[in-house]
Amino acid sequence: MKALSCLVFINLLILQSLSAQISDRVFKSDHRIDPDKKGELSVELDNISFFKDDEYSGSIMKGYTLPGLWVQPKAVFYPLENIKLEAGVHMLRYWGANKYPNLAYQDISYWKGNQFQHGFHVLPFFRAQIALSDHVNVVLGDIYGGANHNLIEPLYNPELNMIADPEAGLQLLYDSRRLDLDVWVNWESFIFREDTHQEAFTVGLSARLKFNDPAAPFHFYLPLQGLAQHRGGEIDTIYSNSVQTLMNGAVGIGSVWNTGNRIFKNVNLEFDVAGYYQQAGQLWPYGSGTGLYARASADIYDFRVKASYWNSDKFISMLGSPFYGAVSTSRDGVTFDGQRMAYLGLEYSRNLGKGFSLGIDMDIYHHFSVNMFDPDINGLTKSGSATSFSAGVYFRINPSFLIKRF
Repeated sequence: MKALSCLVFINLLILQSLSAQISDRVFKSDHRIDPDKKGELSVELDNISFFKDDEYSGSIMKGYTLPGLWVQPKAVFYPLENIKLEAGVHMLRYWGANKYPNLAYQDISYWKGNQFQHGFHVLPFFRAQIALSDHVNVVLGDIYGGANHNLIEPLYNPELNMIADPEAGLQLLYDSRRLDLDVWVNWESFIFREDTHQEAFTVGLSARLKFNDPAAPFHFYLPLQGLAQHRGGEIDTIYSNSVQTLMNGAVGIGSVWNTGNRIFKNVNLEFDVAGYYQQAGQLWPYGSGTGLYARASADIYDFRVKASYWNSDKFISMLGSPFYGAVSTSRDGVTFDGQRMAYLGLEYSRNLGKGFSLGIDMDIYHHFSVNMFDPDINGLTKSGSATSFSAGVYFRINPSFLIKRF
């Protein structure tokens, strides 16, 4: 089993080196357990420092700047060749801030809003992972979230890799020659009797069916993704009939041309159909919606050139950027019949050494004029076209220091 595990480990490393994406080199965490580390106790420091400037125009969302970092100092122990335990803390810091709402840093911004932390936003971190076989991993506690889910941007905003709380709950990971599968539950809010906030958790699925070898000259795959967030709970006493269930999903088809050239490495094309459904509650103004997402990218040396087009009808994303949704976050009560957006981006990413990587990106978003419903004018109008820009620098460090081998 150990020899086969090492072979799989080496092959995955080779495939990972083919990618030049910031999400792979900077935001993702490696979930594989190295069986040769059995008995090792080490101290690990995991950190992303970031500076992201969003210069947004139009009626959808306001611009902002994210200067800061998150850091996770933790102890890592491998009691067996297929078990990994991690314990530490997760700390988020924005430069210039000294007080932080004690809330879930993702989507629902009013949880426990009357409680504060000082200096850093701090959470305990614990992960227990077991590799049941060469293909199956089960994770309890802080799961491998964010970019590790491989969700498309209309479903997941990449900025959450920097600012969201670590996802925690239960996760099942399956990796094989033909299928990659990630199923998880992220428990965002637990309630006791008489609590003044709602229970909330998100269930997710991200799968990729590979029709042939990803390293083949022409590789074809089918992505399938889904998210469902439930808010409420049986002992929720805040509102009557307050249960809310929101769903996002996407299915698509993609292809990769691996050129075999060390400079011009590959071209990736993908087309996805996305959907939104409000199964229970009236949190959002529309009950359902759809979106079409076409994207292309090319890896040239350590650069990635990206382009995409988004066309939607009453689609709302739970965790994606508001740019893809039919609800304005900058003006109360303003909604759209959908969004039509063209995107162009450029990334540079580089592995500087084991545990060190750098990413830089620049993005241009152009929204075409759509129907807009504005309560201030009591009727239908046009949103007008708008062009927005963003740029960011990200530095990941993840050194590990061996303490003892038992």
